[in-house]
Amino acid sequence: MRCCIESIIGWFRHLPGNVLQQVLLIAILLLFATACQKSSSPLALDLPIYFTCDTHGRLEPCGCFTGQFGGLTRLKTVLDAEASVDALRLDVGDAAAGREDYDLIEYRYMLQAFAAMHYDALNVGGREAQFTAAQLRGMKSNSPVPIISANLLDKTSRQPIFDSWRIVQRGAFRVAMIGVLDPVAAENPGDGLAVGDMESAIERCLAQLQGKADLIVLVAFADEAALTRLAQEFYECKVILGGKVSQPAQELVRQNRSLIYFVTNESRALGILRLRLARDMPLAVTGNEIRLLHDKIPQNASFHQLMQRYREEIRHTRLAADDPNGLSSDAVPGVRTLASYVGSEQCLTCHSNAAKVWKDSQHAHAFATLMAPKADADPKCIGCHTIGFGRFSGYRREFGEARLANVGCESCHGPGSLHVRQRQGDRTINFTFRPLGAGDCAKCHFGEFSRPFDWDQFWPAIQHGKEPPSAVAVTR
Repeated sequence: MRCCIESIIGWFRHLPGNVLQQVLLIAILLLFATACQKSSSPLALDLPIYFTCDTHGRLEPCGCFTGQFGGLTRLKTVLDAEASVDALRLDVGDAAAGREDYDLIEYRYMLQAFAAMHYDALNVGGREAQFTAAQLRGMKSNSPVPIISANLLDKTSRQPIFDSWRIVQRGAFRVAMIGVLDPVAAENPGDGLAVGDMESAIERCLAQLQGKADLIVLVAFADEAALTRLAQEFYECKVILGGKVSQPAQELVRQNRSLIYFVTNESRALGILRLRLARDMPLAVTGNEIRLLHDKIPQNASFHQLMQRYREEIRHTRLAADDPNGLSSDAVPGVRTLASYVGSEQCLTCHSNAAKVWKDSQHAHAFATLMAPKADADPKCIGCHTIGFGRFSGYRREFGEARLANVGCESCHGPGSLHVRQRQGDRTINFTFRPLGAGDCAKCHFGEFSRPFDWDQFWPAIQHGKEPPSAVAVTR
């Protein structure tokens, strides 16, 4: 505006001076200043909201098979390409994969990824609520991105572990985000934690936010029925984002005065809601979609490096899964497992036909596929590439490739020590392996970790059965 006024003054300086010209100059300046002031007033704002849920520790796809969707590596690419500076970026919850020690380590790297994508807030989901109060306090102190939850409480003090809400400025508008977690979705919170009532927490937040926000977004890790109930009760929350659902929203739902939208699917889907905010005007929707993060979207290289740093850290970290004694700590007192894992080598001499089928299959080389992505020490991967990982006598990370590596006989049939002893002549043992079926294969061959699994198609490639009597003669 200042430059416009100076231009007019400069033009008038070339005119002969008289009273009329001076009055005219003043009038023009006042009119022009008023017009400039009106044109620069932020009366409206286009606000895109990008939101995720159920990322499930998926910093990047595992790479077991081609064609895998999702991963924060792809989300980063999409947001960098199209999300404006004013865009609101939120996670509804369940970004963590679980409650194990390596899940906690991985979550720290995911927090770095969310910060790099300029997320405004992360809500707590059911999986995050499984960490301990002490672990969550550590997250709060060190997280590079704000974490919110109005009803995840310290069990003793009944005070929220995280901030209940957060306000961000977008143009001339103040946008508040409230985070809640449905107690039904967190039935077993971690040590020192309690999950309070959502409604009471929201009421408290709304009272605190009165007069402080132009738009209130409720971020609720809850199912569709709970989201609808919250919309009916809290009309002040113009936007409600979920949630704890079985699939992403098919359409944008209008309930009471609220808009309800939700997304899930382990980071394979991104929710996008485009809003128009205007002073003294109803909130307008200018677009909405559920975007699939398909396999043609390039993966961000810097996030791949984050994944490698995570894997390098856990490679050199002593984990609970590395302690065989700890793996039996939840066993029924007084009851011990009689059979133990012996390795496929113990089976091959007697089961020569099955041995040939196995050696010619990809199962015999399953561990080698983890070497290139440096996932051979990642507990999230090695369970389906070794024998008995996570069980008392099963694979341990310190074995490397030396013992119980690859998918072997006992991966499907179970521990074989009793069977071996029986076949070696121990008459005190009466042991029979249980029958196997498609469900045993589906423990690893499911979803993205396998091509569409079909027993009739897969079984012929590894089909084997009883050996001829001469091949399984008793060794004395």
